Formats: sequence, structure tokens, C-alpha cells
Amino acid sequence: MELLKPHAANSSPLTPLGFLERAATVYGDCVSVVYGGSTVYTWRQTRDRCLRVASAICSVFRIGRGDVVSVISLNTPAMYELQFAVPMSGAVLNNINTRLDAHAVSVLLRHSGSKLLFVDVFSRDLAVEAVSDVADPPIIVLIADDEEEGGRGVADEADFSKCRYTYDDLLESGDPSFKWARPGSEWDPMVLNYTSGTTSSPKGVVHCHRGIFVMTIDSLIDWAVPKNPVYLWTLPIFHANGWCFPWAMAAVGGTNVCLRKFDAPVIYRLIREHGVTHMCGAPVVLNMISNTTVDKSQPLVSPVQILTAGSPPPSSILLRAESLGFVVSHGYGLTETAGLVVSCAWKPQWNRLPASERARLKARQGVGTVASTEIDVVDPESGRSVARDGSTIGEIALRGGSIMLGYLKDPEGTQKCLKTGWFYTGDVGVIHPDGYLEIKDRSKDIIITGGENVSSVEVESVLYTNTAVHEAAVVARPDEYWGETPCAFVSLKPGLRRKPTEKEMIEYCREKLPHYMVPKTVSFEEELPKTSTGKIQKFVLREKAKKMGPPPRMSRL
Repeated sequence: MELLKPHAANSSPLTPLGFLERAATVYGDCVSVVYGGSTVYTWRQTRDRCLRVASAICSVFRIGRGDVVSVISLNTPAMYELQFAVPMSGAVLNNINTRLDAHAVSVLLRHSGSKLLFVDVFSRDLAVEAVSDVADPPIIVLIADDEEEGGRGVADEADFSKCRYTYDDLLESGDPSFKWARPGSEWDPMVLNYTSGTTSSPKGVVHCHRGIFVMTIDSLIDWAVPKNPVYLWTLPIFHANGWCFPWAMAAVGGTNVCLRKFDAPVIYRLIREHGVTHMCGAPVVLNMISNTTVDKSQPLVSPVQILTAGSPPPSSILLRAESLGFVVSHGYGLTETAGLVVSCAWKPQWNRLPASERARLKARQGVGTVASTEIDVVDPESGRSVARDGSTIGEIALRGGSIMLGYLKDPEGTQKCLKTGWFYTGDVGVIHPDGYLEIKDRSKDIIITGGENVSSVEVESVLYTNTAVHEAAVVARPDEYWGETPCAFVSLKPGLRRKPTEKEMIEYCREKLPHYMVPKTVSFEEELPKTSTGKIQKFVLREKAKKMGPPPRMSRL
């Protein structure tokens, strides 16, 4: 066949920003955003608001193509709108985690070279302190919150010089007929996301329009999201752009129920009031909503689809959540993949299995999504695929349309993980005989005791089956004889009549695990340390275990 070349009619760059234009046309009078007791917008209004803000970013601040614009906000309507408005101006969107301290924020602002910083009024003090430590600071735009008491304030006099603009000012001055800046190439950068730094210093992950477009469409297909869903924002949008669901909801004309504060009783109330059909969250979210006492007189009227990822969820938590009416889908992704690129695709015949077995299968990460070209578990030295036997451990490698362009200003870090045509994740897993992936750990979290590899995730899964356990994390503790042994850090559920002892917890694990995998130490904590995205900070716990020193010789297994 004759080889034909692309022409202008079929070479328009892929970008998810066009979903908003379509939503305004198809779903213009449908509700797009709901927040608090009085804020309701339609898709036509959301499109106009986004164009107004994009217009003002360009005209008021002279932001040019490729400049970085940062945002510090929880899940409010403005935060949702900025996912469109910033890249529509031609700028690169940089969401910053609200849980970071001022020093960390200033580091990110300097590294990104941010020109403009949108800040939720409740994070005003954080922003002012952060920019004071930046030589060429970004201009601050404050986002007021009429739905929250005390949220109308703009700035006190001492800070006014750094907070001269408000989000409402931009809405008033912006042009709703603004011709937004389509990318010159679909490979142009669209978002800059910083990793949570679970195992190392944060890195700036750059994604292009094409990658975000692919991830958005892929997420809708894999999760089988219908038109006009009602999506509750329990996942922070600052966490990898909410796994691309801000753009996905525009594509299907969904209703975005914005939620500033995560509170389990409020979540159940919003589910009932708005008929929520979909929500996302890390396993810590599953754990929280499944541990909350539900009003039995007001159960979930209909099933709620919940997509979880971030760390392998224990099967006991999956079982508990589904017993309450949540239909849990489980996947795997990283900041570097823009969303979930592996999902536990469910097979109809598994529905006939006992509940405990279903939960065990669902706890696996699964297979590549339709837009993931390939996933593999490989020997990190040779790059060869490991045996698909469910027990041979290797590093998870990925390739596909949504892999990042690279790390900002870090060619060495980029080259280290993007090699031989694959993205090496640093996560450790196995491939089962049926082709399904299961994560065993981060490479740094594997515990080697007496020459045996111990998966901390596997030990944690057993700890979570104990009805007294709220959260659990297992790390290595130095041992003079074994080299290192498992050390468990556990927080208990509140209101227990009797708290288990360390000995009882160890004996509980001994009944369910090979002896070499049983924690030699169990430390009870009020709360486990977490990253800004809610992941347990194992590097903090590793340092704590290291300072404990080797356990007494008499306690050896």
C-alpha cells in the first residue's frame, strides 16, 4: 500500500483541554460542580469561568507559553477550574501539596521557576512564608471561599503587598470568549507534578498533552465510567492531578462534588444527598470509611464505585469496604505514569468464589490497561523477564502512552529510570501464572533476613487481619545474627476494651506466617507518620528501627 503522510486535517495535537469545550456543548445545562450548601455550576458556566481565568493569566500577568503556574488548594471549585484554566493559557500547571511546610514549598517554587501562585485563602500564611524565601518569587493570587466560615478574607495588612490579586478579580476581568492556547505539539509539557518523596527527595515529573490525553481516555475505559456520573472528590486533586479525573469528568459530563475536608460521616452524607456513583482514594481512605460506624437506618441506596491505588490494600480492608456497599476496583500507577496503568481486571467466574478468595484476588494489582503497551517484572541487572510463577521477585517495568517525558532539570535521574525503552519503577513484584501482577514492595522495603527475602507488604496484610489493628507498617531492624529482621509499627483502633500486647501480636503473626517472616519487634504508635499524599513514611520508620539497635539475643526466632 502507498505510504501516505499526515496532513493538517489529521495532525491536530491531542490534548484533554478540548473535553471542556465539548462538555459545554453537549452537557451545557447539566451540573458540573457542586460545593457546600449553595455553590452549583453548569458545564457552560464552568467553561466560561475557565476561559476567563485563562484570559486573565495571559493579559494581567503576561504569562507565556511554557511558564510554570503553581496552585496550592484543596478540592474546591477553583482548584477544579485551574486544572483547565492554567494549561489553557499556555502555561504548565504545577499543583503543590497543601500538607507541605513552607520550606518544602519554597524548594519546589525555586526548582520549578514558578511565575504565578494561586493559593487557597486558608493556605495564605504558608504561601507568604514560602515566597519570602524565594529570590524571584511568584505573584500570589488568593482564592477566597464563601462556603467556609472565615474564608472570605483576602489578606491582612502586613501581607497585602504579596497578595494583591484575588481569583474573583481574574474572573471579573477575564474574557469568556478567549481563544485558549492550543499546544503547538502534543508533546509540549502540560503539567509538572512533584513526587511525594516516599523513598527519596521529590522529583519534578513532566507530562505532555498527549500523555495526559491518553491517560484520561484510558481511565474512563478501564473503569467503565458511564456518561453523567456523580464523582465525589475524596482524592486530592493535587495528587497527580487527581489521576486525570478532572479532565475525565468533563469528557463524560459528570458532576464533580467538591470536598475540602476528608471526614467519613460527611462523605456518607454527600453520597446520600447527591447520589454519588464514583470516588477514588488511597487504601487509607478505604480503611477510614470502612472503619466508620455507619447509620444502619440509612445504608448506601445503591453501590458506589471506588477506585483505589497508592499502595497494596490488605484484602481484609477490601472485604470490609465491599460489605458496606462499595464496589472496589484496584489499580497501580505512579506520578510518572499520570494515573493508573495497571488494574485488577475482574473475571466473571471469580464471582462464584468465597468472599475471602475474591478479596485476595482483588488485592493483586492486575494487568496493563488498554493504553499500557506492556508491563513486565524483570531482573534489574539483566533486564530479563522473571518466571511467571507468583513467587520470583523482580522490578516492575512499564511502557506506554502516558509515561512521563522525564524529570525536570534532572537528566541523570531521568536516564536512570528510563532505559532500554522501559520505565523502571523501583517497585518490586511478581507475575502470577495467570499473567496478573502483584506488588510485593518498594525495592528499598524488601527485608533480607538470614538470606531470605521478606515482603513487608505480605506481613502487613496479615497484621491488618487482626481486628485491633488500624494501621500497620513493617520495616527492617538491624540484627546481629540475621542481619535484619521484620519490625512492625502498629496503630490500634480507638475504643478497644483491651489492647493486645507485643507478645500477642507476634504470636498472632506466627500462626499465619513462616517463622522467618514474623516480626521480631512490634512497636505500638498513636499514629504512623505519613507523606503529604497519605502514604506511610517507611523511611522515617526505618530510621526509628535503626536507632532501636539490634534486639536482645534471647529473642531470636
